[in-house]
Amino acid sequence: MNEVSIIGLDLAKNILQAHGAGADGLVVFWRKLSRAELLKFLSELPPCLVAMKACASAHHWGRAIGDLGHTARLIPPAHVKPFVKLTCAP
Repeated sequence: MNEVSIIGLDLAKNILQAHGAGADGLVVFWRKLSRAELLKFLSELPPCLVAMKACASAHHWGRAIGDLGHTARLIPPAHVKPFVKLTCAP
């Protein structure tokens, strides 16, 4: 498996989507995780950049992810939709 350099998180109510990409931009993984599984999953990965949409719970998740050694970045909601179209296009 390629080493992950960036992870995109979709913060939803119960199931969170994690999309990992390598330095070359190729998809390394795409997983559905529960809230309870997220921090355990991220703790097993080497430190990388974790990007998520700035919403009510994003600050909580950003602090928890930062405590694991990752760099958390919050993306303004207006910038998320073009990113999703770019990375999820068939």
